[in-house]
Amino acid sequence: MRQVYETPIEKKSQLAAVLEADPYGEAEPEPFHHVSFGRNGYKLKDGIQLGEDKAKIYLYLRGPDEFEKFVLLKLKDLSARCKPEDEARIAAKFDEEEGNAEVGMGAIFG
Repeated sequence: MRQVYETPIEKKSQLAAVLEADPYGEAEPEPFHHVSFGRNGYKLKDGIQLGEDKAKIYLYLRGPDEFEKFVLLKLKDLSARCKPEDEARIAAKFDEEEGNAEVGMGAIFG
């Protein structure tokens, strides 16, 4: 699973609270016990940082397919999944940034 969600910038603190809550998924009932954003990882960027809509923030998620049900439950009233054409473009920007960071670390540690 690789998905990008968009949220109005005014809701950034609400989104951060959801993402940071219960980082190990210990309080989640079955079938989501031990499922969390913290365990699967995520990236959050303001639209302006990505050259996208400055009135939005973008959440990039990667994880196993079963993580998708958890994501839908937690974000249903807060964020919307990007349109497919936007999602591909924005995900590529996140991936490129990650690749550049890896190259930089390789140069440092040789």
